[in-house]
Amino acid sequence: MKTLYREENSATGPKLVPLQSGDGLHVGDKLKVRIEIRVDRAMEFVHLKDMRAAGFEPVNVLSGYRYQGGLGYYESTRDLATHFFIDYLPRGTFVLEYPLVVSHSGDMSNGITTLQCMYAPEFTSHSQGIRVKVD
Repeated sequence: MKTLYREENSATGPKLVPLQSGDGLHVGDKLKVRIEIRVDRAMEFVHLKDMRAAGFEPVNVLSGYRYQGGLGYYESTRDLATHFFIDYLPRGTFVLEYPLVVSHSGDMSNGITTLQCMYAPEFTSHSQGIRVKVD
């Protein structure tokens, strides 16, 4: 499950507000992508591809090995998507997050997220995409 959040400043610090389809954004807004992975069996060599809208730019542009939420993975940022390569995905629920910045205006489709086991491609899943409007 993929969810987009807008980061807003409040009196108590940054606050994440979930975006709905068609919500208005502005150039310069900070976003956070949250991907929730739920698996019912352990898998090895899993590829997670998260497509993003054309007007969004990633903050993490350097590829590298990361550890987040009890899961180790290699993150590779490309032009169209951010790729996550997971050597071992144990059974359970995991949450991955990474930041984006809105860089261009327009009406765009924020792409889908696809998870697939490389050794057993029949184990695949994808999220739905949402439309975003940037003023």
